[in-house]
Amino acid sequence: MSIFEAIILGIIQGLSEFLPISSTGHVTVAGKLLNLISSEHPERWTGFLAIVQLGTLASVLIYFAKDIVHIVSTFFKENLIQPKKISRQSQDSRLGWLILIGTIPVVIVGLAFEDFIEGAYTKNLYVIAGGLIGLAILLAVAEKVAKFKKDMNEITIKDSWIIGIAQVLALIPGSSRSGTTITAGLFMGLKRDVAARFSFLLSIPAVFGSGIFQLFDSLEYLDSAMLLNLIVATIFSAISGYIAI
Repeated sequence: MSIFEAIILGIIQGLSEFLPISSTGHVTVAGKLLNLISSEHPERWTGFLAIVQLGTLASVLIYFAKDIVHIVSTFFKENLIQPKKISRQSQDSRLGWLILIGTIPVVIVGLAFEDFIEGAYTKNLYVIAGGLIGLAILLAVAEKVAKFKKDMNEITIKDSWIIGIAQVLALIPGSSRSGTTITAGLFMGLKRDVAARFSFLLSIPAVFGSGIFQLFDSLEYLDSAMLLNLIVATIFSAISGYIAI
């Protein structure tokens, strides 16, 4: 992989991460076209994708910095420092719980099916195409039947759990993480902007955990050239991701 190719992949990752078009799918297609994906070691590409997503995570952290600080500080205050019953907690603390609950499904499935996710099947262009088409159909249906009534303070544990289950589909390239979670949110009656905001916040623990896990898992085959390409791709994914938000 050249520096130029790393820049291209980073830009594609960032621009597509927060749109319902599957960043993983598009970056994988680009990787196929550039002949960068090894059929013998497909897990290396999975590691590359997960680490580069840390760039788009950085863009989320910067864009929602005030919201995140408030949610985290309030959550710790009302659960550890000055504990309150969940029913009496503020909206920000409650939102912290909803994000944690929504993250559980992807953690369980991601760890249980790690070998499958890292395998060659999830890099297959037919799988990616099927995911893109299937998600587009679901999103179109959601736009037709959704009620768009619920605000952020009306999201329930059930809503969070179902949106979290939808996030599991994003483990397969072609099924956009933001697309699956926003679509699920619309089906649960959330307003468009609320579904998008909750989707972005929900991505933080999942993307961070996946990126760090894959980073340590990839250390054995990361040489200086590959490390430089990863850094470049991650930086450009952060910049283009912020622009996309």
